[in-house]
Amino acid sequence: MAEINFSIKLKIRIDWSEIDILGHVNNVSIFKYIQASRVKCLEKSGITKMYERSKKGAILASCKCDFKTPLYYPGHITIQSKIDLVKNTSFSIFYQIIDDNNQIAAEARDIIVMFDFNENTKIKIPDKIRSLISKQII
Repeated sequence: MAEINFSIKLKIRIDWSEIDILGHVNNVSIFKYIQASRVKCLEKSGITKMYERSKKGAILASCKCDFKTPLYYPGHITIQSKIDLVKNTSFSIFYQIIDDNNQIAAEARDIIVMFDFNENTKIKIPDKIRSLISKQII
């Protein structure tokens, strides 16, 4: 399998409150981990600052996760992410959640759509943002 070059790596400590009745990390917590990495990705791409200035930014259209192996408390994870596809009005972010044993616990993919919150409509990815997110694909 080819090595994937992730542009963002975020380390998170598993908290006891994230455990469900079965003793492993609840799936809702996994989606919170993904969200934390998504926020880092949007910050790195300049989309967060663009939204603060213009109310034009990103909206989550889809989030899919494949759970590979359970996570347990206590422990730490690393969420690796990268933008791996850019289209006209949208792009996708691919994630891997890696456990303490360096095993893939989950893989996920988001579809992000650029959105004008003033007009309530999707918009073309601005050239400056396209340039920044394209650098994350490498």
